Amino acid sequence: MTHLLILFFVTYSAAFMATVPPGLLNMNAAKASVEKGKNNGIIFSLGVSTMIMMQAYVAVMISKFLYNNPEVIDLLMKIALGVFAFFAIYFFVLAKRFKPNKIRIEKMSRKNSFFKGMLLAALNLLTIPYYSGLNVMWNASGWIKFELWDIATFILAAGSGTFTVLYLYTFYFNKLDLKNKTFSKNSNYILSGLMLILLVITLIRLFYRDHA
Repeated sequence: MTHLLILFFVTYSAAFMATVPPGLLNMNAAKASVEKGKNNGIIFSLGVSTMIMMQAYVAVMISKFLYNNPEVIDLLMKIALGVFAFFAIYFFVLAKRFKPNKIRIEKMSRKNSFFKGMLLAALNLLTIPYYSGLNVMWNASGWIKFELWDIATFILAAGSGTFTVLYLYTFYFNKLDLKNKTFSKNSNYILSGLMLILLVITLIRLFYRDHA
């Protein structure tokens, strides 16, 4: 039970941090709330979170398939290495190039908010490699074992972390300093630093595997 709590916490935190910087999904959740009402924003957020959980499941299955084939365990670690390196650079570049009020907003009706949320989340092709990389690290740390409850916890935490941020955008958009350039830059710098830490940990694990 303890490892499930740890798994939920670390995955929830990773999903939360990845959703904090202003972007297509959270800004559309805020817009839906402002223009169509808070319930509409929540429905949109539920659609996004549902798709995130589906993508997290796919990420787990990819990691599980690779892990169950011993000959590709090193490849799995190298893939994670590449994923973390990419995201470290990606978030750092976002922080450097971020300009306020440049977020694209999609129009939507209340009826289609849920499916619009799912669609926009599905268009984010970075989600699956992101959660695949996290899954590799959690497995190496012993926090996930590819068992039913572990997988369910991982998926639920990914969806919950995402929904929490979207909920905050939906209800507190006018109170949060979301248009502040410093806030946006710092959020992306934090994510870049997190990816860099995971990159270093993965490098260390690969080094010890090669010299074991």
